[in-house]
Amino acid sequence: MDVTVPLACSVTPETLQLVLPNGATRDVAAGTPARDVVASIGPGLLKAAIAVAVDGEVQDLMTPIRKGGAFVVLKSSDPRSLAILRHSGAHILATAVRRLRPDAKIGFGPAIDDGFYYDFEVETPFTPDDLAAFEAEMAKVAAEKFPFVRAEISHGEGEKVFADDPLKLERLAELGPGEVISTYTDGPFTDLCRGPHVPDTSYLQHFKLLSTAGAYWRGDEKRQMLQRIYATAFWKKDELDAHIHQMEEARRRDHRVVGKQLDLFMFHQFAPGAAFWTERGTTLVNTLHDYLRELHRDGYAEIKTPLLYNKGLWEISGHWGKYRENMFLVLDNETKEHDFSLKPMNCPSHYLMYSARKHSYRELPLRYNTYDVLHRNEVSGALSGLTRVRQFQQDDCHIFLMDSQIADEVKRLTGFIIGYYTTFGLTATLKFATRPETRIGTDEMWDRAEGALKAALEATGLPYELKAGDGAFYGPKIDFDVTDSIGRHWQLGTIQLDYAAPERFDLTYAGDDNTAHRPVVIHRAVSGSFERFIAILIEHFAGAFPVWLSPEQVRVLPIASDFAANAAEVTAKMRAAGIRAVMDNGNDTLNYRIREAEKMKVPYMAVIGKREAEAGTLAVRERGQGKKQDIIAVDDFIARVRDEIRTRALPKPAE
Repeated sequence: MDVTVPLACSVTPETLQLVLPNGATRDVAAGTPARDVVASIGPGLLKAAIAVAVDGEVQDLMTPIRKGGAFVVLKSSDPRSLAILRHSGAHILATAVRRLRPDAKIGFGPAIDDGFYYDFEVETPFTPDDLAAFEAEMAKVAAEKFPFVRAEISHGEGEKVFADDPLKLERLAELGPGEVISTYTDGPFTDLCRGPHVPDTSYLQHFKLLSTAGAYWRGDEKRQMLQRIYATAFWKKDELDAHIHQMEEARRRDHRVVGKQLDLFMFHQFAPGAAFWTERGTTLVNTLHDYLRELHRDGYAEIKTPLLYNKGLWEISGHWGKYRENMFLVLDNETKEHDFSLKPMNCPSHYLMYSARKHSYRELPLRYNTYDVLHRNEVSGALSGLTRVRQFQQDDCHIFLMDSQIADEVKRLTGFIIGYYTTFGLTATLKFATRPETRIGTDEMWDRAEGALKAALEATGLPYELKAGDGAFYGPKIDFDVTDSIGRHWQLGTIQLDYAAPERFDLTYAGDDNTAHRPVVIHRAVSGSFERFIAILIEHFAGAFPVWLSPEQVRVLPIASDFAANAAEVTAKMRAAGIRAVMDNGNDTLNYRIREAEKMKVPYMAVIGKREAEAGTLAVRERGQGKKQDIIAVDDFIARVRDEIRTRALPKPAE
């Protein structure tokens, strides 16, 4: 974790002015602990306080105030306080581990989105029994109500305090002479840390140790392997219980397990990070492609471009200098240099297509979309099922347009993307991401791009959150964060505004004044990668896809071989009507075949016996509805299924 403290920024060298939420001001001496200011406002407020925010920066009650500005007291109801609780939980975890395993060397322990972790260097990996013991010891540490005591120390003092912790000494050595070094002590444990922390260990009441895993020190695979303990904490027990339930549900829905059960895809060591799609999985992928092609039918031009390019293309785009470590490089037999690369994204190839001929303002917006395969050189340790792969496909679109068309196009695209998610029962929130530290282009270009995209986003009337510094290296973007059926969030679609690429590739169009003008480029993806989107859909639906998306929509089951001919006719009729129907005329009992269909999460099972064969009906069982069985005429059932496919109806809740 970062242990540096911002340097003072005050009205005068001696006095800082703080502005309270009600507009009142307080003049305090620089270096005054935040708790003293809170106490001066009221003892009741101090009792409820977790931390404070000074000029928007969160710090704990023990940290001296070093700058003036807006002064806000954070209570447990403030969302920002949860990260403070979890960061403190990481220290309490380290305290417990050092009590039981004094040989453990300590690394980092930050709060993360869903909890916190701490890294330890130990000779043997931790076991589930170790986690149980650590968790029990954490409860003891919390009950002992140790205050988090903050101290500012010199480099020399730090070297003495952490003499037995080489990982901490390494971090200490990186701090410059002008940086403030702080430690926090809770009971017997002292850590090198910036903070912030809760006032004492008793604030941690509702927590859970979740798992342990190996993690390289500082994320460097050339360094030693540490043991990382993952955990979570909440202010309220019911929130912790809900989170644990969500995690259990996520494990039950794990796409790697469900995908294997449903025979959708596989992986092989000879092609790490690249999915092999089975017949059923390929049907799923193609169904998504077909749906998008239907949505793109008007106003889009589907194209395909090569897979392999000379580095010259990536030098123009800027990827060769800023993204090369993530690209699969290919050796040129003539130069004996890695002068070629498999494409990691489609954008530059689309610019080549655009620049291959002249364009008029009358053609704009011009929308190129593709489903080409891409390759990115992810480290092997990061690969994870379909969610992190090296080979993938995107529903990628690049739109060439005029400045005056940006607002209308962004409104069109946001409606398109949100409507697509609604088909799957997914809801989305919008995030506006601005310029990152590492970027191309001038500040003037970024001012123009951010201003244009923000104005277009606000013109949609949709709410959004700001993600400062999280834009693409070539332009700002709108990200779509999707919430699935068990409340998890996924970043999927994106709309990125790019003024840099038209300059780099000298893209032009003829305006109504018959002179050359620069277009603007919008990068747009909806699913992100199909691999990751399918993983999300598998878990969102727990493998029980809507009828239109299911690789197998109906399984026809003759009770006995006497009715196989009739069942075959019905199956053929369904397939002729565009329904993905399969007949199971195996030698197993009917109940066994029904269980197999249920295991494969087939939406409908159509049973045919003597009565059904004679009457032209089917005994239909619907997935998730127990043993309930409806007798339906064959033609009526076909019409029903076709209607569900046409409307892309969502599945019924299981009874």
